[in-house]
Amino acid sequence: MALKNLEDLLSGDVSGRYVLVRSDLNVPLDGETITDDGRVRAALPTLKRLAEAGAKVVVTAHLGRPKGEPDPKFSLAPVAAKLTELLGVDVPLAGDLVGESAKATVAGLTDGQVALLENVRFDARETSKVEAERQELAAELAALVPGGAFVSDGFGVVHRKQASVYEIARALPAYAGGLVLAEVEVLKKLTEDLARPYVVVLGGAKVSDKLGVIANLLTKVDRLLIGGGMAYTFLKAQGHEVGNSLLQEDQLDQVRGFLAEAEKRGVELILPVDVLAATGFAADAEFDVVDATAIPADRMGLDIGPKSRELFAGKLADAATVFWNGPMGVFEFESFSGGTRAVAEALVESDAFTVVGGGDSAAAVRQLGLPEDGFSHISTGGGASLEYLEGKELPGVAVLGEND
Repeated sequence: MALKNLEDLLSGDVSGRYVLVRSDLNVPLDGETITDDGRVRAALPTLKRLAEAGAKVVVTAHLGRPKGEPDPKFSLAPVAAKLTELLGVDVPLAGDLVGESAKATVAGLTDGQVALLENVRFDARETSKVEAERQELAAELAALVPGGAFVSDGFGVVHRKQASVYEIARALPAYAGGLVLAEVEVLKKLTEDLARPYVVVLGGAKVSDKLGVIANLLTKVDRLLIGGGMAYTFLKAQGHEVGNSLLQEDQLDQVRGFLAEAEKRGVELILPVDVLAATGFAADAEFDVVDATAIPADRMGLDIGPKSRELFAGKLADAATVFWNGPMGVFEFESFSGGTRAVAEALVESDAFTVVGGGDSAAAVRQLGLPEDGFSHISTGGGASLEYLEGKELPGVAVLGEND
């Protein structure tokens, strides 16, 4: 499916034309301080291209999970300030989404200027399960930009049928932004044009978050490496003691099924062989390195151990394609960041096509100070990437293909 994209839009004259851009600016905040501006930086190329072409650029985005009404702690004010800093020009923030402030802000735009509307999730219609309500909000957004076009550039939300992602693409001439286009091309390489061996590394807290993707990947990968909190459910399913480690008892039968399926298909499913077993969940918790099959009853695993790091790096060494989603331990605590660092460094050293699947994995790369250009691609959308790899259609991408 060929998508109309930013180049198609810019091949015409957009000077003085309104362009509504859906970006993914859902950044982590500590109070009003952005702790990782990766998503803001990823949004810049599309915004710059449009502004330099003279478009009047109106950006919509969400932040956090407000309950469908304004909430100061989820205001996009810190994002507007960061955009102003990075673009080097003032980016005004409308005080609402489609109200009087938004109308005045948009009407006041000059050619080549960028403005940001307040958090799209302050309006309950954005995420409504009722299509007519989403369509109503999309119509109001479209009315803000008469004669305008829509550019979908928030890959982190294209797996959702939401007003500013899906319905708006039917209300205005719609185009894929550079970021969305790049992400789709990368995902095609992971599914349609694979170089083997294909190795997937999955981490993070819960098996339940990745049931569908594990089931689908077992039909495609050569090796599956499991770390992070989810590894303990796999270890328990094999009959091992996991102490106070994160465990999803209700997923044990499902995981036993995965282990059997991997064996049947000849997929190497690699689990940690040692872990850092800590006295509690804290940055300064005492810990010992123990065999993964012998975690003391009063300890919890917070990272994969040194032997596991070596094992995982070895299993990545000859890979031709690697997808990594989810940290190997509690990387936010320095003492328990070594496993995640070891996997990331193995990918940096690899000659493979390496994709970091957004979310915590991308945040870890930046927090650990690793070179972003050491990876073939760092995704901005963990959930969207996983759903694509699960074999699901991404509504926010599919709708762009409807636009002839």
